[in-house]
Amino acid sequence: MQLLFLGTGAGMPSKQRNTTATVLKLLDERGTFWMFDCGEATQHQILHTTLKPRKLEKLFITHLHGDHIYGLPGLLGSRSFLGGDEPLTIYGPAGIKAWIEVTLATSKTHIKYALNIMEIEEGIIFEDDQFIVEAKFLEHVIPCFGYKVTQKALPPELLIEKTDALGVPRGPLLRQLKEGHDVELADGRIVKSSEVTGEPKDGFQVTILGDTKFCESSILLSKRSDIVVHEGTFDQETAELAGLYGHSTIIDAANVCKEAEAKHLIVNHISARFMPSDIKNMIAQVAHYEFPIYVAEDFAEYDWSSGLLKKIPRA
Repeated sequence: MQLLFLGTGAGMPSKQRNTTATVLKLLDERGTFWMFDCGEATQHQILHTTLKPRKLEKLFITHLHGDHIYGLPGLLGSRSFLGGDEPLTIYGPAGIKAWIEVTLATSKTHIKYALNIMEIEEGIIFEDDQFIVEAKFLEHVIPCFGYKVTQKALPPELLIEKTDALGVPRGPLLRQLKEGHDVELADGRIVKSSEVTGEPKDGFQVTILGDTKFCESSILLSKRSDIVVHEGTFDQETAELAGLYGHSTIIDAANVCKEAEAKHLIVNHISARFMPSDIKNMIAQVAHYEFPIYVAEDFAEYDWSSGLLKKIPRA
């Protein structure tokens, strides 16, 4: 799994940061990617990546402020032009369905794929055999969601050296053993799955929060997550503005992560008032926390593998 940030700014685009859009790349897990928010010009940002819009499977909207949704009409239309014919599901707060339908109808934008728009409430909003997605209301100036994505436990690893030692032929029997089924060999011997597989591994947990003040819902949704993506629109010196506009400081984000016992924090949604030279000061304000903290920039990508989060160098 990888997290790719297409836009990390707040309110409006700047020369350094586009408006909010975060991609959860699940190409290894399910051959698709999911997107969280879709600010203005998101499809332009995609042009600078290897992402293919036809691979977009799910799109989660946190709230209806323009810097989180104004990129939707263009992306939805382009996905159709670019050969996207698989269904796309959009999740979001009340009002998202009407906004999309009116926008597409008024502009006479025709799409060739099934578009499912789900206006959600708190709770589990999606579950299949691989993932669970939970949503909670946060505390912003309009209704705003945070999302937690939980990957279900992974199948145990097949220990090939043990199957080889027992004379299990390569092919369908190995798959059955990996799936937890005992098998019978040609000579009548029974090989138990438990004898040739390791322990099941926990999947990852990623919490991606929309705009919010420091609040209990953020902590609950982030509980023991491997990665928390939290807005840090302001810093310690501008904390009064954060409270006024329903936003967080980078210190608020770090405190949520600490209270939740989460493992890694990535801060996004940075105010345009902060220049690249200011980011070092923001990071210094949270340097004393005992978990890794990153401030994302546009096109930053992070890889999660074997319990480790690593930033991927840009080519």
